[in-house]
Amino acid sequence: MSQAAATKPAPTEHAPEFSEYVALVAEGDIIQTLDHQIENSLSLLRTIPSDKANFRYAPGKWSVKELLGHVIDSERIFSYRALSFARNDKTPLPGYEQEDYVRDADFDRRTLADMAEEFATVRRATIQLFRPLNETEWLRHGKANENDVSVRALAYIIAGHELHHMGVLRSRYLES
Repeated sequence: MSQAAATKPAPTEHAPEFSEYVALVAEGDIIQTLDHQIENSLSLLRTIPSDKANFRYAPGKWSVKELLGHVIDSERIFSYRALSFARNDKTPLPGYEQEDYVRDADFDRRTLADMAEEFATVRRATIQLFRPLNETEWLRHGKANENDVSVRALAYIIAGHELHHMGVLRSRYLES
């Protein structure tokens, strides 16, 4: 395991708005964390009856499936950023508007089981991206959404973003 992969990124390695996500991730091997999250999230998603998958805890809020679709889309975007920067691509990358992505995806027409499988597939691809990185690649930086971010920070952001949204799922959707 790379030392960089086992060490949380410094606050200077990402935009301040990602600090909450990084803070949610336990110390240790980030690859192992990402791997364990697959079964943890799938276990939670399997508890949701299909008739509750379109549930919104308040007007204007995302449904369960939209929340999961957002997690999947964001992981793909963050992974692409990590790939670009790990390969030393200096091209600044744009931001994305998460509300537009969710609105235009029509996640509610899909089954939750299908989306859960997509989450697992995307996460396995993310792990395959990060696993072979060397120390130099983990520590490379690039610009995304006009902010400097390291490859290491992106791995922690992916893990923390998932933890955040699974926490929201538990507290706002399943306890309602």
